[in-house]
Order: sequence, then structure tokens, then C-alpha cells
Amino acid sequence: MKRRALLTFGLAAAIAPGALAQDQNLPAPTPRDVGVRIGAGASGRSIEVAVESRFAVELVGIPTAGYVWRPVQMPAFLTRAGEVTGPTIAAQTQPGFVGGRHWEVLMFSALEAGSGELVLAQIRPSAPGEAAATFRVTIVAR
Repeated sequence: MKRRALLTFGLAAAIAPGALAQDQNLPAPTPRDVGVRIGAGASGRSIEVAVESRFAVELVGIPTAGYVWRPVQMPAFLTRAGEVTGPTIAAQTQPGFVGGRHWEVLMFSALEAGSGELVLAQIRPSAPGEAAATFRVTIVAR
């Protein structure tokens, strides 16, 4: 009984939210030409970007479980400017590794000056109305 409790506790500790934060020892695979990098900690903030330059939103997702980050609200002055994904931990680069959390980097460009809210949702494409998480940031393009 004691061994079973220890195994259960060990499994819970391995998947606890704090443990997941430690699973991000690789940087987001954002291209070098991106001017502004926006991370998950910027949710709810205003971010200033330059007109006609690319900026990136770097979020961790679970695409292997079918959840991907997608824009659900985008100001008219923004356009999509690419997307890249990559591993969050070195073990994911090894042969045979399956699953896990991955970087999802969505890039945008401001076509003209403006201000508006960019909203991304973590959704399953087969059930787009059910968001597992939401990221909001106000983009101010100058």
C-alpha cells in the first residue's frame, strides 16, 4: 500500500503544473528577423511593434493532443507572417520520443499604424468553439 501511494505521488509530481514549467529548457524556434518576441507572460498587456516588421507570439501548446494555437480575433491592420513549431525539451529531438508540449510560434506583421486586440485560442480544429486556453494582447503599431 505504501509503495502504491509513493508511485501515485511520484506520478502526480511528474505532471504537476510546476513540473511542466521546467520542461521548457529549449528556446522558441523564432526566426532571427523577428523584431519583437511576445511570450505567454505578456497576456493582457499592450505591446508596441513597428509597422512593416514581423513580430512573434511564442506559446507552448500540445499539438500531439490535437490542440493548436490559432488567431480568433485579429485587428485589420495585422496580417499573418508565418508560423514555426519546435521542441521545448532536448529529449524531444531523440528518435522514438512521442508526444509532449511544443513551441508554437505565430508571426504577424503590421501593415499600417493602429491599435487593437490580438486574441489567440488553443483549440482542436475539429472542435473550434471549445478553447482550452486564450491569449490576449493589445498590439500598438507605430
